[in-house]
Amino acid sequence: MAKKSDKKRTRKSAGSSKRSRASIVALGLIAVAGAVFLIVILLRQGTPTQPNTTSNSNQSTSVARAQQVSYEVVSSYPHDPTSFTQGLLWHDGSLYEGTGLEGQSKLRRLEFPSGKVLKEISLSTEYFGEGLALVNNRLIQLTWKSHRGFVYDLDSFKQLQEFAYDTEGWGLTYDGSNLILSDGSSNLFYLDPQTFKPIRNLAVTMNGQPLTEINELEFIEGEIWANVWQTDKIVRIDPSTGRVTSFLNLKGILAPSDRTGREDVLNGIAYDAEKKRIFITGKLWPRIFEIRVIK
Repeated sequence: MAKKSDKKRTRKSAGSSKRSRASIVALGLIAVAGAVFLIVILLRQGTPTQPNTTSNSNQSTSVARAQQVSYEVVSSYPHDPTSFTQGLLWHDGSLYEGTGLEGQSKLRRLEFPSGKVLKEISLSTEYFGEGLALVNNRLIQLTWKSHRGFVYDLDSFKQLQEFAYDTEGWGLTYDGSNLILSDGSSNLFYLDPQTFKPIRNLAVTMNGQPLTEINELEFIEGEIWANVWQTDKIVRIDPSTGRVTSFLNLKGILAPSDRTGREDVLNGIAYDAEKKRIFITGKLWPRIFEIRVIK
């Protein structure tokens, strides 16, 4: 009859044997896992890294940056320093100007080059006048927040029509087919020049980013030129893409000797298509400048 001590020894010996076998198996598994891990590392090191097609694609299709172009001042002319210029255009030897501020908004025809006011009407005091465009023999003027526009006879300034639009009114121009309206956002709005119904929107970008604060507009040789509010920049927009292709920086164009401290921002672009002349001014500026882009 076996003693209790023998049974314990036998059981202990069997337990040790089982533990030894388990340890061997565990070590084997660890060795296999390590080998597999090493093989994976070696394969990765030996396999050429695949190119990041997304990154390369983005680099190859990166947006072309808008280029700053130079200009020169050809001449300058007197401008009423009390005129809060919102819209400016050239027609048949005269400059036409729409001005802003409640109680001070006007439509004017200016003698060139003296700047003398030849004809003027005032808007109703509740309206803040904004952009101005010419379509055939009709002058079309926006208002800021009233969502109302006015149509006048070119010669008499008699009001012919009133129309509504959904956005704020900032700048306005005519490309020969449609009116183009800005509202301070990064979008331009194309309107039918007869019905004033919206046709399409154009999203404007500069260096791949939306460009906001687009203000006074002028259509020049197939491009949309625009003041950017609170800056000294005029941008040139491709109407087929909405991309700003280039810009002018007019900082310092108004000489210190012409400043009284009342002047507001650069605003107002007009184009004489016959003589290829560009005119610019600002709100409450005493001068209108004729500039030429240096190619």
